[in-house]
Amino acid sequence: MADRDYAHRVRATGQPSPLDTARECFTLLVTGPQPLSLDGRSYPGLPNRRIPLDELRDRMLRRRCPRRTRDEVWAYMVRQSREQGATWTLACAGMALPALAGVARWLAARFPGDVVDLHAEVLSGFLGALPTIDVDRPRVLVRLRWAAYRAGFAALSEALDAPMPVASAFRSAAPKPPWGHPDLVLARAVRQSVLTRTEADLIGGTRLDETPITDWADRHQMSTDAAYKARQRAERRLVAFLREQTIAADPDDPVASCLADELTLQTPPSRPTRRSPCVTTVGQGGPVRAGEKSAAVVSKSGADSGLLGCGGSTPTLASRVPSEVPRCA
Repeated sequence: MADRDYAHRVRATGQPSPLDTARECFTLLVTGPQPLSLDGRSYPGLPNRRIPLDELRDRMLRRRCPRRTRDEVWAYMVRQSREQGATWTLACAGMALPALAGVARWLAARFPGDVVDLHAEVLSGFLGALPTIDVDRPRVLVRLRWAAYRAGFAALSEALDAPMPVASAFRSAAPKPPWGHPDLVLARAVRQSVLTRTEADLIGGTRLDETPITDWADRHQMSTDAAYKARQRAERRLVAFLREQTIAADPDDPVASCLADELTLQTPPSRPTRRSPCVTTVGQGGPVRAGEKSAAVVSKSGADSGLLGCGGSTPTLASRVPSEVPRCA
């Protein structure tokens, strides 16, 4: 029902959607005797021939396509967009249409204005990220998709906050939590003192951007174990914060499920427990090797326990006479 309503709203505008225009331009690029293509021999899991981009898009949507291949193909296409200009920029938009359509559909269902304007913002956010996105990091398309989502969500928030006529069926209302992109959620947690900026950077870098925690720890002059522990403590606070904030969350919000997947707590690798060589079984029935002196038992409840090592509880301030403090054995 929601998809039919969405399609009806798009047709009711009487003008083509920017995403429809991108689809038509992409179709022109991949038809004819010399379609725009990519050499599949350079990428694992692709045929050893030149592949038209529409076929390439279908292959990359399959689950069995390696993520490394997706990232390498997208890195190549973004670089071509920067170097060659319009043709490869349209190619990038056409390759990303399935992701952009999903973003536009979800936002348009909540958008009170003309959905064509919203589609324009989504496409503009995607195209605006092409010149600046870091193609050396993994999940290039995912980060481009989030750039499109942020632009569309900003337009949605602005439309909801705008004053409406009294006779209008729409009203101004704050969006339901978690309020968009995970980066925005982390920023809000910092503003409310749930996380520090360093903790937010640690979670965002190692969970969302898949930066190895060892690399993050090296950059911040921290041991790997300390980084694991810091992330674990921070994530516990963040999860508790999100549980409180998402009580009224929209169950259809894809960001809520994304956060649940990305912020799953992971425990640091277990390390073997080393037994202290100072505490032995001497005096507790264990054997004593020849040539060794029998040492006093180290015990919290023994006769020689206590803060001063001489048994009993810690003396009061009045009884601490320097000349009468018993010497430790």
